[in-house]
Amino acid sequence: MVSIELYDTTLRDGAQTWGITFSLDDKVRIAQKLDDVGIDYIEGGYPGSNPKDRRFFEEAKRLNLKHSIITAFGSTCRADLAPDKDPQIQSLLDTKTSSVTIVGKSWDLHVNGILAVPLERNLQMIRDTIEFLRSRFDRVVFDAEHFFDGFKRNREYAISTLHAASSADLLCLCDTNGGTLPSETAEIIKVVQEQTLKPLGIHNHNDSDTAVACSLAAVEMGVMQIQGTINGIGERCGNANLISIIPALSLKMKLLEYEPAKLKLLKHLSEFVDEMANRTPNKAQPYVGTAAFAHKGGLHSSAVIKMPSAYEHIDPHLVGAVRHMPISEQAGRAALALKAAGFGIDLTPDDPRLGEVLKIVKDLEAQGARYDIADGSFELLLKRMLGLHRKFFTLHGFSVTSSKRKGDTKTYSDAVIRIVVRDKMEFSAAEGNGPVNALDNALRQALTNFYPNVGEVRLTDFKVRVLEGTSGTGAVVSVLIESTDGEDVWWTVGFNENVIQASWNALVDSIDYKLQKDLAKTN
Repeated sequence: MVSIELYDTTLRDGAQTWGITFSLDDKVRIAQKLDDVGIDYIEGGYPGSNPKDRRFFEEAKRLNLKHSIITAFGSTCRADLAPDKDPQIQSLLDTKTSSVTIVGKSWDLHVNGILAVPLERNLQMIRDTIEFLRSRFDRVVFDAEHFFDGFKRNREYAISTLHAASSADLLCLCDTNGGTLPSETAEIIKVVQEQTLKPLGIHNHNDSDTAVACSLAAVEMGVMQIQGTINGIGERCGNANLISIIPALSLKMKLLEYEPAKLKLLKHLSEFVDEMANRTPNKAQPYVGTAAFAHKGGLHSSAVIKMPSAYEHIDPHLVGAVRHMPISEQAGRAALALKAAGFGIDLTPDDPRLGEVLKIVKDLEAQGARYDIADGSFELLLKRMLGLHRKFFTLHGFSVTSSKRKGDTKTYSDAVIRIVVRDKMEFSAAEGNGPVNALDNALRQALTNFYPNVGEVRLTDFKVRVLEGTSGTGAVVSVLIESTDGEDVWWTVGFNENVIQASWNALVDSIDYKLQKDLAKTN
């Protein structure tokens, strides 16, 4: 089996993503997670460009990494300086890492138009820098920047940059503009292999949405190092996604020996990096997204219960993912029974009650419910229909007012609600930052004396969606609320032509879900 190296550049190339800023602590924590998963090389950053990256390399010395090797990143020396006089090269030496990656120009367009130096001078800069670092680091990698574009424009010169870097341990071919297709990648690598016996690497950007495919094509051609990022983050359209590449190499191509326990950490790693990047995880991300193994259609869900491989390309548990059966108007009896089992409700697909449940679900979804993503509300609906729901309170009415006073920039909202709790009528009034927040505060205030655990619930997300745009401001809206009690997270839904009523319905389900959940624990 070919020895394939996994080289992660999340902390450098990934940090160049529009909207992402990693703190020093973020970078350290991500590096530790990458080591846990078994990444071979972690590119820590460009110490010559900013103080934070320089501090990272200081912090990295204190990490107890079990597998990964921290790598510094830099560029060839300046045209007017020898390597030993270049401050940027000195910053690489200061990192005290055992591995370094040097990027150099391989496209004559860049040499002439951006570096503005003679082509031969660029070759000398590459040669001098690599040779200078070769005796000072255990491993030197040369990243041939824009290699594929350079090859297409001036094949001889692109190849000559690789010859100039021949003292490096590995030559990495970079598709920096991300415009090369898999077939082109393979053809160009074949030519390069005829020109050099050096081990090759591949670094693909995703501007043509083919970065993963090009990386896998490169491996099939014998490339031994794949550079990429977690979740494919990176400048512009991103980089090759290691979260997709690793299982493809391990489970499908059988070219990478990867510990099953580490493979199962991929979903956690993906979500962790998104958390550090303050990004919402992509539900449709292959292998690890929430929807990657979700079966919404009735025929699909029924079939996958009988034979998972009929609709799933791998066992989701291999990468730490799980199978989902979203409930919707397209759901079937088998999916509904499986979903009920997840709620602790024992139903079989031939249970006559399921037919009525399915009918109600389809009717409600036609009106605006979204049970495929609001599991909390669906569980409550199911328990009500099956007689398994305990009624903790009953709404008798509410009133909400919002006012803006002259000269004031703030809008004031007040809510008054009337509910029955344990046969007792309760009135509650509260103000809030908007009408929904005022209603939320009033409801909690009315219930807390009876059910103190209501105070544990926090609203963490609130989404409003117009379901029929042609009706303008009178359209039916769907309100989705995400809630947590610090232990579990659940989504609830409300829908109505009135956004306040829709919000109230979702809020009530959110609190009700918590009460039902805690009741089940005591039984």
